[in-house]
Amino acid sequence: MSGKVVGAQKLTYVDAIAQSVGFLGPVFSGSILLILLVEGASGKTAGAAAPLSVLMATLGVLALGWIVAQFAKRIHAAGSLYSYVTAGLGVRVGGATGLVYYLGVLMLGSALGVYVGGYVHDTLRTEFGNGVLPVWAWQVAMLVVAVSIAYVGVHISIKAQLVLALVSMLVLVGFFVFLIFNAGSANSPVAFTPAASPDGWSGVLFGVLYGVLLFTGFEAAANLAEETEDPGRNIPRAVVTSVVIAAAFFLLATYSQVAAFSFDLRQIQEAISSGQSPLVFLGGPGGQGSVALRQVLELVILLDMVAVYLGVVVSASRGISAISRDGWLPKRFAATSARRGTPGPAIGVVGIFVLAWIVVSNVAPEPFGEPGAPGYFSTFHWAATFGGFTLMLVYLLLSVGAVRGLRDHPRRASVWLASTVGTVLTGGAIFGALYKVPAPTVWAPCSSLIIFGVALVVVTATRRRQAALSPAASQ
Repeated sequence: MSGKVVGAQKLTYVDAIAQSVGFLGPVFSGSILLILLVEGASGKTAGAAAPLSVLMATLGVLALGWIVAQFAKRIHAAGSLYSYVTAGLGVRVGGATGLVYYLGVLMLGSALGVYVGGYVHDTLRTEFGNGVLPVWAWQVAMLVVAVSIAYVGVHISIKAQLVLALVSMLVLVGFFVFLIFNAGSANSPVAFTPAASPDGWSGVLFGVLYGVLLFTGFEAAANLAEETEDPGRNIPRAVVTSVVIAAAFFLLATYSQVAAFSFDLRQIQEAISSGQSPLVFLGGPGGQGSVALRQVLELVILLDMVAVYLGVVVSASRGISAISRDGWLPKRFAATSARRGTPGPAIGVVGIFVLAWIVVSNVAPEPFGEPGAPGYFSTFHWAATFGGFTLMLVYLLLSVGAVRGLRDHPRRASVWLASTVGTVLTGGAIFGALYKVPAPTVWAPCSSLIIFGVALVVVTATRRRQAALSPAASQ
């Protein structure tokens, strides 16, 4: 191992896009999209106006993407958002942000780590009557695959993400077009009006909060700044392009599905109550497909989950390496392989963390339990909520800090506009994650806030110790 900067090889613009798209997992998100928008924890629903909510969320995420792009032109570090928040709000807030941001990413990785094994097991059991291996064995097997690919080399990991995401997205795009074509004269622009929501504008706006969560991880390309050729040009372009690709996919996904249900909220809710996502229901014999088509859809969802899993492992390991290099974690976690250029110790941290959650999901899922849900789903939901909320908190800090961090930007009015839109959007999403959300789910965002407060205290104490040893360290 050596202490060099991550990545001896250089990635391309397309590779950077693959990282962001792989991380945010449009196919996996698309499969649960209507569930989020129709069954919001607040009791309000966007209903058949889900496409309008996604369109509004897209405009807000584009503002966040623009801010990330402007910082990425200036700062080419694997720490990405952590480095950007530091530039805007100072070292102490930045240091605390780095710790909670990558904890949030680790939690998202853990959520996928426990869910993907359960998904494979239950799908095999449903379709063929046998899960082959127990849930925990599938979970461990998938973790070994993800960590091994990440360690062998980022090029292999990125290419795997690109293939998995591309294949799964193309299959679903074809299915969505089929649904729209099948709807025929029933197609209508009503889905882009508040009239399609039983709660009107109130339901649409709460749908926006959940819509924003679908884009979580759009900035992941920035974590590869040290490994990408011409990062000042390619990273900003990759971030914005990824948002546009995801937005187009989500809009197509929401509209085609609500059109297939004849814009009827009751039909959508009945599909959800059957225990399947609306997407899988529509692909099955009870919807507009067959058993074979349903199995294909289940397979492409799995492929996208694996792509997300790889994206999270890559992002988390690069981030842990970056903040360790800056002194917020033990320096040994910053070491990289002299041969492969990958952060081996940081990848090991990710593997151990996810493995711990796998153990929890199988041994003690009760504190995260949801009535009637298997242990892997309960821990997935709680960890994903924690991770998603944590990243949203970081997006808020990024938006607020943009005014100071980009104070010398030639387009100051654009900075203020993007900062305002980003702040309002992420602030609203944070509110939606707390408002009337029952336990134990609400404990996830509350825990995130508490940990951020603790991180601020720890970082402040660390800076004071550094200042006592070297006045220059406090600068």
